[in-house]
Amino acid sequence: MPELTIYDIERIAGDVRSQDIIFPHLADELLDHICCDVEYEMDNGLTFVEAYARVRQKIGKRRLKEIQEETLYATDSKYRIMKTTMKLSAVAGTILFGVAAMFKIQHWPGAGIMLTLGALILTFLFMPSALVVLRKETRSRKRLILFISAFLSAGLFITGILFKIQHWNGAGPLLILAGIVVVFLLIPSLLSAALQNPENASLRPVFITGAIGMAAFFTGFLFKIMHWHGAGILLLCGLSVISIIVLPWYTWLKWKDEKHVRPEFIFLIAGLLSVIMPAALLNLNLQRSFDEGYFTNLEEQQALYKCIFQIKGELLASYRDSSAYELMRELDSRTGGLLDVIASVEKKMVAQAEGEPGNPVAYPSQVVQAEAGPEIRFRQLSFPFHTSPVHEFLVAGTESRDALDKAIQEYRYWLSAKIPADIWNEVDRMLDISMFLSVPAGRNKRSSMLSGLHSLAVMKNSILTVEQYALKKLAENGNPL
Repeated sequence: MPELTIYDIERIAGDVRSQDIIFPHLADELLDHICCDVEYEMDNGLTFVEAYARVRQKIGKRRLKEIQEETLYATDSKYRIMKTTMKLSAVAGTILFGVAAMFKIQHWPGAGIMLTLGALILTFLFMPSALVVLRKETRSRKRLILFISAFLSAGLFITGILFKIQHWNGAGPLLILAGIVVVFLLIPSLLSAALQNPENASLRPVFITGAIGMAAFFTGFLFKIMHWHGAGILLLCGLSVISIIVLPWYTWLKWKDEKHVRPEFIFLIAGLLSVIMPAALLNLNLQRSFDEGYFTNLEEQQALYKCIFQIKGELLASYRDSSAYELMRELDSRTGGLLDVIASVEKKMVAQAEGEPGNPVAYPSQVVQAEAGPEIRFRQLSFPFHTSPVHEFLVAGTESRDALDKAIQEYRYWLSAKIPADIWNEVDRMLDISMFLSVPAGRNKRSSMLSGLHSLAVMKNSILTVEQYALKKLAENGNPL
């Protein structure tokens, strides 16, 4: 009967050790069993390489680990408890999340409680128990960072999504931390584990490229959630690298000599599609819904402005022969001046967002002159969620805000002297600028431009409403006050 050389045995022993077999006696028994099987195959006329390949194919990739797991389960009570806890908590947490999602979609009561319970079970039962199980099964310090970063990022992400759905404070920081852990710990750890495997020598360039693509994709996903600039470019680059470069490259290197489609290839494609495509489509859908809400609201405010402006014009035209007409015209002129100040602030905000840092656009194409005054084409804005314009032009203490405060105060002072006190008391509150722009200096650095434009749009409609009400009262009195 053929016998294995010391080099053959060392090769088999190295492969056994690479399976993270932590029990020395179990590793020795497995090594002895595999060597006997290889010698038996060699007795049938095969070379060592052919015989060992046949034995490995019969064993399968995970059978040695399964044997170790079975041994651990039979000899370690703590491992049994943790394994059972991991399985039960995984099933319970997943079911709770799935049912809660259905309840949330249908607007049924109890969704929030189930979401919270599901998140707590997955975060504080499943993940710690799974970490202990993996640690027991591998006892590899090299993979400890991989395990910790995987469960830490998953826990932070689940908790952040829960906070986001429940509208609790802290969702943003939790999601940011999850993204940081994924990009700077989890992906590098996965890459390191893949590069250390000698069987993956030919695939190392693919793994490095794939890690870059995944890092770009997850960073873009995080930027999209937080409405930071560059999200679209990062998502596009990440998806392009993964789909156009990594997947074809990996497929060609891994299965170029295969005559049949392997199950691993099908699972790879299905896995990528199940993760990347839903994430991209969901992200796009959420972003469109989010944007649409802002645009629709602003367009409605714009339509209301046009309506009030038209009614005011008709009111002035109907009282041309009134003794109060000159005063009414003066009120309209002063209102127009105040609205011009607000329009100039809006134009500066759009110019800053559309231009380069420190170099705003002189004549932004999104601002057009209409019959009722300057009008913004909100859907044509390139960076509607730019945060700089609000901080630069609407926060208390800035030059534009000071000019706006001064114009409002002068308007209120003039109007309070022209209409009766009882009428003034009714409209004074509607001209209080703090009702619309109440953020002090040093705050609100993350408010989007659309939020600021919405505040200004509501302010303009409030001013026009006050003017129209005052014009009617002046016309009813029939003479200047």
